[in-house]
Amino acid sequence: MKIRNGSGRTRRLSATNYIEWVLGDLRPKSAMHIVTEYESDSGALLASNAYNNEFEGRVAFLAVGDVQHTVTADRTEFLGRNGCMANPDALSRAQLSGRVGAALDPCAAIQVPFELADGQEREIVFSLGAGRDMDAARDLLRRLNEPKAAETALQKVQQFWRQTLDVLHIETPNPELNVLTNGWLVYQTLACRLWARSGFYQSGGAFGFRDQLQDAMALVHIEPQLLRAQLLLCASRQYPEGDVQHWWHPPVGRGVRTRCSDDYLWLPLAVCRYVSCTGDVAILSEEAHFLEGRLLDAEEESYYDLPHCSQERVSLYQHCVRALRHGLRFGEHGLPLMGSGDWNDGMNLVGIEGRGESVWLGFFLYDILISFADIATGQHDLAFAKECQEQSAQLRLHLAEHAWDGAWYRRAWFDDGTPLGSSVNPECSIDSIAQSWSVLSGASDVERSRQAMDSLDARLVRREAGLVQLLDPPFDKSAMNPGYIKGYVAGVRENGGQYTHAAIWAAMAFAKLGDNARAWELLGLINPLNHSRDSQSVTIYKAEPYVVAADVYAVAPHTGRGGWTWYTGSAGWLYRLITESLLGLNRQADQLTLTPCLPKDWPSCAINYRYGQTVYRIVVKQLAVSDRKRLPILLLDGVQQSGDVVTLIDDQKEHYIDLRLYLASDGQREDSI
Repeated sequence: MKIRNGSGRTRRLSATNYIEWVLGDLRPKSAMHIVTEYESDSGALLASNAYNNEFEGRVAFLAVGDVQHTVTADRTEFLGRNGCMANPDALSRAQLSGRVGAALDPCAAIQVPFELADGQEREIVFSLGAGRDMDAARDLLRRLNEPKAAETALQKVQQFWRQTLDVLHIETPNPELNVLTNGWLVYQTLACRLWARSGFYQSGGAFGFRDQLQDAMALVHIEPQLLRAQLLLCASRQYPEGDVQHWWHPPVGRGVRTRCSDDYLWLPLAVCRYVSCTGDVAILSEEAHFLEGRLLDAEEESYYDLPHCSQERVSLYQHCVRALRHGLRFGEHGLPLMGSGDWNDGMNLVGIEGRGESVWLGFFLYDILISFADIATGQHDLAFAKECQEQSAQLRLHLAEHAWDGAWYRRAWFDDGTPLGSSVNPECSIDSIAQSWSVLSGASDVERSRQAMDSLDARLVRREAGLVQLLDPPFDKSAMNPGYIKGYVAGVRENGGQYTHAAIWAAMAFAKLGDNARAWELLGLINPLNHSRDSQSVTIYKAEPYVVAADVYAVAPHTGRGGWTWYTGSAGWLYRLITESLLGLNRQADQLTLTPCLPKDWPSCAINYRYGQTVYRIVVKQLAVSDRKRLPILLLDGVQQSGDVVTLIDDQKEHYIDLRLYLASDGQREDSI
């Protein structure tokens, strides 16, 4: 904390740092077990919870480097009887009591009194941390109390973020887009989703099997080693049968085994993306163990337990094969079984009896099988490559034969054979993700995909409210019981609100169809900065404008209100929508493909892309033509290239890419490379 006295007179002040210890999962459970002590040498309040079996021996601390200070570890003393954080009783007194020990309502408060003459400045450094044991905590305290330690730490943080965010930097005519892409989306994905795994709406700390895989997939340009590490970590959370832990808590790995039908499939999908983007085929030979745990009983939807590590270890490639084989289980329509939920956990009762089928999962599985066939071929596993090709071909036929509802794709079938996401349903007659993934997977013919996306646009995009619904009408009063999604208020979260994951997939689908206008329009609806342009918008949205919200409410009187910010995988998907689907940056090993689809009113944009220690400066210009068709022109350091691909070389020199796109007089692209 830095403070300067500009009041014109000498001031006597104090700075107080106050925290409440949890040292467990819930404060009411752990408070009675927390013991505090004070070390005068280090100026630290120490706290430990010997009853926490998961983190046995850990010692936490709050410390200050100033010699003159007072402390207390008694929350009751600090707040006062019937006191509150807004007006704590301790700040009405000159010093804190120094009370520490056991059987207190535990906290940590350190108060530093000081005097500032007019024009004088003062810096006070507080340290909050934890060590694996008392010796580790004391060693950390010693290092933190060294001169300039805080300044050095801050410089390292700033240097890290500069280095990380400068890998891909955009300059477009849209300042809101620049702010999100050049900073906040990567920060939200990395700091909140991968590191903290916690947020205001979900203070958990658990790894989600599919969750952090999706987050890391978005960072393949920025920090590819994070995706590599996540792939191997997730492989080690797989059971020999091919299913996985839906989520687990480090460090011991206690978590939940479920009947969710998509979790394990994200592993081969993420492996395909990593290998394709980086060219790191060696990862496929890396080995990881399995988990050992009992199978789910027939009547069980899930169970929470601490599994053991198996002695059996297989390659990452074989982990992916087991996941895919586990996913090749189909119902009477030849589509994948839904289990206790596919991507939408809230639809946990649609296929709980083992007969319900998921249309979305059919598109998703098709996409993975097509991609993984190439991986299998590269591993000389021609038999499995052929199996992937045959199964994907069958899936495509079954989707075409059974999933089409007339103007869009159905979402699923219940165990009893009742369709879901169909025009015959009074509620959830259309669901967004089946339409989007019919395009993203490539499993549908173009005409049906276009019609499906037109239906999505007409029935789910609410331009006046600035949102894109996941499904409509919401579940409310019908006899259908898809699961706990029906427990949400109609129009909130998954139950007919905007679920931003799905809204982004819709924008990506429009971009893949070449419908630039609607892709950019949906991005504008999703962009949180566009929900905070004036005081009226802020009053409606009520959420942070700089991070993505997982959902936006679609029901009065809260229509347009953002919810579940920070801790959402939508941040990573939005980053991919902007950089890959719209700005057209796609990498395969050392090959960078440039296929942007820009708004017609953009004259140009620029992208800095760092490959190793080499920076490529990319400038995209849109030029009007009226007399004849012109193919895009791509120049690398002034030399025209034959297509839309640039071979990247890490020679630590600066290179220039000039891409010229030609628009017809009506503003439409004449052709593509």
